[in-house]
Amino acid sequence: MRIDRLRTFMTRDKDRPRVILAIDTDQGLTGWGECYNHGPDKALIPLLDYLSGFLAGQDPRRVEFLTHHLLQQARFPPGALGLAAISAIDHALWDISAKALGMPVFQLLGGHVRDRVKVYAGVYTAPDPLLARDELARLREAHGFTAFKLSPYRNDIHATRWGEVVRTSAEYFRALREAVPSDTEIAFDAHAKIYEPVQAAQLGNALAPYDPLFFEEPIRPENFEAWGELKRALTCTLATGESLYSRFEFLRLLQVRGCDIIQPDICVVGGITEMRRIAALADAHYVSIAPHNPMGPLATAVNLHFCASQPGFRFLEYRLPEGAPYVRDPYLPVGGYLELRHDRPGWGVEMDEAVLARDDYIHWQRKVPLRPDGSTGYA
Repeated sequence: MRIDRLRTFMTRDKDRPRVILAIDTDQGLTGWGECYNHGPDKALIPLLDYLSGFLAGQDPRRVEFLTHHLLQQARFPPGALGLAAISAIDHALWDISAKALGMPVFQLLGGHVRDRVKVYAGVYTAPDPLLARDELARLREAHGFTAFKLSPYRNDIHATRWGEVVRTSAEYFRALREAVPSDTEIAFDAHAKIYEPVQAAQLGNALAPYDPLFFEEPIRPENFEAWGELKRALTCTLATGESLYSRFEFLRLLQVRGCDIIQPDICVVGGITEMRRIAALADAHYVSIAPHNPMGPLATAVNLHFCASQPGFRFLEYRLPEGAPYVRDPYLPVGGYLELRHDRPGWGVEMDEAVLARDDYIHWQRKVPLRPDGSTGYA
């Protein structure tokens, strides 16, 4: 079996662009993968076209060899765009390899260690505790979710006294905790908007009395030692990792004991091949893994197979596929879990190429806030 060609597609998932890759073989098998839509997302298409030259005529089942070969093409370690492109290629190679054997990908990863994968939903549009309660209740009733992730901020953190930010966030969580069923798990994502670790610790510790599932990425990812200091100052569970790229960066984070849960993104770090290495490092440090997954239904399928095969897995971020018709049969939660499809090869989903062929691209970019003095704050 040989790789015949690579095809790329720009599509949308509601209000987000998605970059999808197909790898076709000379034996009629097609593997599918998804890139993280880093801005500038349109730069991923020519990058994938460039990398396709190193794959033509190769055996797609040599996943380790081919992904390592692509990494070696870069004179310096590839960053976000390079690894996002390699991630999609890695996904597609695993998909082909499993389809060639007529089995799900998780069987190639050593088989499933769990029968289903727990997911949590992001809820960012309910600033009032009672409105949040109602939205959580709706998602529980419709899909069985019992775990959710919200924003901790109740006001403009760049224009409000920090003590007031902390007070209102804690009061919001207290009121929400009292309003929802006791088995509800609630995490908070601070979106790396806080510059000073001491402020991050103040916010996390104010939330801690009300039992957050985890406190996610309050500060920027670059300074690993600062993460170690922050972890030691917190009395709640700390999660991070969506902005890190490779096992080398995760090793540094783990060595300084910078978190309790790591959140690598399977569409960023280089795919399943690199995710497995990162998971092994986390396991050796007694740290759980909860993949970052704000992506589309294809990426969710890839994550499902990884999570099903990992003993150290905790839970998976999940986005309902309500605006992503390019996957015909997405994995949908049942009782707050995704069920494995044992009888379907590869990722276990069917792609709609007619949808992918449409010019359905949508532009998205981060909103950068301004402080009262006119300087930019962290987005």
